[in-house]
Amino acid sequence: MTAIEQYLVDTYRASRQDAPMPPPPGRDDLAVVRAARGYVQFRAVLDGRAAHHPWRAALRRLLGRPRPC
Repeated sequence: MTAIEQYLVDTYRASRQDAPMPPPPGRDDLAVVRAARGYVQFRAVLDGRAAHHPWRAALRRLLGRPRPC
């Protein structure tokens, strides 16, 4: 059963039992990614490393010198 099918079953069941509707699949994916990134930055600070912003690190990789093959 796919996530969409399970969501439809859960939505039907919630409507029949007057329960709150379940969140649609994928609604909180971005929040999970942000939380994981924050945790990695937090661990970097605890380990004594610099917690770089992800956009700065990506720009540094893109604009840095190309590596020889």
